[in-house]
Amino acid sequence: MYQQIQEQIRERVALGDWPPGYELPSIRQLAIDLRVSVITVKRAYLELEREGVIVTQQGKGSQVAAQAGLGARLLAGDLERALDQVAHLGAQLGLSPAELQNRLEEACSRRQTAQRKEQE
Repeated sequence: MYQQIQEQIRERVALGDWPPGYELPSIRQLAIDLRVSVITVKRAYLELEREGVIVTQQGKGSQVAAQAGLGARLLAGDLERALDQVAHLGAQLGLSPAELQNRLEEACSRRQTAQRKEQE
């Protein structure tokens, strides 16, 4: 559960919903809102702090870190994890790197087509 909390916070920061300096809910408040243990939220916050996504100050709570390029760094990490998963699935299917590359290019093409249709 703490990993889900981490992912949701990372996503909000990466997409710019929570800019640098944004004050996160207190650990207690978030635990109440999500109906989870305070320990669960505390672990998520500690992991995010270790990653440099948030900073916590005694008596002031937790805020999104004021780090240049934090959102882009988080998105790049998401991309790396997704690519690792794709490589793993490709290996399980017995696909060569060239076949994976072709499939990625096809997926990119489909995405561009979908974006064009959305803009129309």
